[in-house]
Amino acid sequence: MVMLQRRPFGEPDDVREIPYGQLETYDMGDIRIGRSVLQPGWRWSESIKPMARTELCEAHHLGLCVSGSARIRMREGAELLIEAGQLYEVPPGHDAWVVGDEPWITIDWQPSTAFARAEGGGFNRVVATLLVTDIVDSTARALELGDAAWRDLLARHDHAVRAVLDRFRGREVTTTGDGFVAMFDGAERAIYAAQEIGRAVSAIGLEVRAAVHTGEIELEGGNVRGAAIHIAARIADLAEPGKVYASWATRELLAGSPIGFTDRGMRELKGLSERRRVYLVEPSG
Repeated sequence: MVMLQRRPFGEPDDVREIPYGQLETYDMGDIRIGRSVLQPGWRWSESIKPMARTELCEAHHLGLCVSGSARIRMREGAELLIEAGQLYEVPPGHDAWVVGDEPWITIDWQPSTAFARAEGGGFNRVVATLLVTDIVDSTARALELGDAAWRDLLARHDHAVRAVLDRFRGREVTTTGDGFVAMFDGAERAIYAAQEIGRAVSAIGLEVRAAVHTGEIELEGGNVRGAAIHIAARIADLAEPGKVYASWATRELLAGSPIGFTDRGMRELKGLSERRRVYLVEPSG
């Protein structure tokens, strides 16, 4: 049965007051829509950076500028002016500020629930659970579909993955062209997110392999470093298409949880001196 719904702007599900602005989010079934009203004088590096504790904004933005204008500056130095009536996509790793005397008002699709929320702690090294995903046979699919169709399918994949990450409170670390690296502050949510990503991309005709590993990482600005990332990527290389693998560390952390694991034995992981045990995560009910 098709469900119809409508609702007015001005009655959001969540409102965040920030210096020089306000952020609203509206949940419409499986889709979240946001509205940002940012006043002259607003700048990410001054208004949000103290809360985010990253050097640059590490959120991905896709939206429509309703009024006003803002300038975006990427980590590499590239700049873009976004004005009223323009659609935009801004990847992670940027600063932004309002230009002129008019408020910058935007409508965003799937805004991150973590945007403009303070992150606890000031330590550079933390323990986190990492999720690595990879599209199966991506090169073959790209050759089969052609450049334009593949770009469209890859954009749908990226949208689906980001929606799941936001739902399970995962933070996107980077994209690898045909996959994602994300971090979570909970191992169970990371595994459920990996399983849901598999289901979401299957619905658009793709298949992914995924790996989850828990370990210590180093936060430096918007970058995440450490051996844990490489370990997660090596385990993902071992995973079969459509499967989620977990490391020994994640398996031990979730002892007693309802998640099922099947021992896949001791495996060699490039960069590690000793073989390590890896597990297949059993499908959830």
